[in-house]
Amino acid sequence: MITPLANFQKIIPPGQRGFFLCLEGGEGVGKTTQIKALEQLFTTAGYEVVRTREPGSCPSALEIRKLLVEGATNRWDSTAETLLFYTARHENLRHVIRPALAAQKVVIADRFALSTLVYQSLRGVNLDFIKAVHHAVVGVTNPDLTLVLDAPVAVALKRSLRHDNQENRFELLGAEFHEKVRQGYLAGAQHAQYKNLAPEAAIIDAHQSPEQVTQALIQALERWAQQRLHLSA
Repeated sequence: MITPLANFQKIIPPGQRGFFLCLEGGEGVGKTTQIKALEQLFTTAGYEVVRTREPGSCPSALEIRKLLVEGATNRWDSTAETLLFYTARHENLRHVIRPALAAQKVVIADRFALSTLVYQSLRGVNLDFIKAVHHAVVGVTNPDLTLVLDAPVAVALKRSLRHDNQENRFELLGAEFHEKVRQGYLAGAQHAQYKNLAPEAAIIDAHQSPEQVTQALIQALERWAQQRLHLSA
């Protein structure tokens, strides 16, 4: 049985302040399923929830999404990709995320800056360049908590490629690339050099049933809340 949030409500009382949660991970790890589950959980707990995905979530960013996720794998070079992703992120922040947080809502994002770091650095973009663009575009509006869903590449890609859609530009890069993506996410969640993109991050085993993954996400949220209670005591 999925347990409700408990300590979390002591830290983020409904109607008093916004909270920015991001789910990250490679293709097919189950982010969409878990975001739906978390949205229901937060709504039941009395929060107003805004869901976003990157790139997308507002008309201008959706136009950029089509440029990024459709077409040939060599459609853009890595620097152009990085700038397009951050242009879409700027629009998402301006039109969706910042207004929602200012209105004391919970924002649940399907990807944010850690994805750009992992994918574009693997495609040859200098890490310092990504950090500089990130600072200029995002400023201090980083997720309060980033939860990285991790699953074996063979399992995750099989899930992802089951879906019949044209947004497969990154899926088609192959298993070797996606294993590097997986390791990049694990490093990004653990190492201090990435912390200005994902200040608070935890890894979740996504090679379980959806219900077990949801429960693991709740436990991570509760641990985050418990740490905040300890710090504020």
